[in-house]
Amino acid sequence: MPSHRTLRIAEAIREVVSSAILFEVADPRVKSVTVIRVEVAADQRNATVHVSVMGTPGEQELALRGLNHAAGFLQSRVAARLQTRFTPILSFKRDDSVKKSIEISRLIDTALAEDRGTEASDQNANDKDEDEHDEDEHDENDKHGADGSPLDAH
Repeated sequence: MPSHRTLRIAEAIREVVSSAILFEVADPRVKSVTVIRVEVAADQRNATVHVSVMGTPGEQELALRGLNHAAGFLQSRVAARLQTRFTPILSFKRDDSVKKSIEISRLIDTALAEDRGTEASDQNANDKDEDEHDEDEHDENDKHGADGSPLDAH
């Protein structure tokens, strides 16, 4: 389990890197990037920044190359914030958890819609059966008078 200090460093790195990506990185390849989490090694010399990148696989790859190219710049921003003896070396890793959660949500919505469709068609079938049953009773009532006695067919 990471120490309290390591967790604080990871959170500080996440804040600095996400802010710098949003406002300071001028590389046009780095767009639609969200910092998900940061993992700092126990010796605090390396940090893995997990990012989510929206777009096509080609755009995602370009964004990761742009981030790796800007790693030194981002590391200098982290160094200014942390003021520790060693600044962790940043590496970037694509995190697909957001895309997976969106896909799972879509599948759940589809399953629920299909389930509602099945329930609606079952309800419609039940309503139709009840209507036919009501018509049969109505036909029987037409053959009898108001008092229930049979009507003579003259």
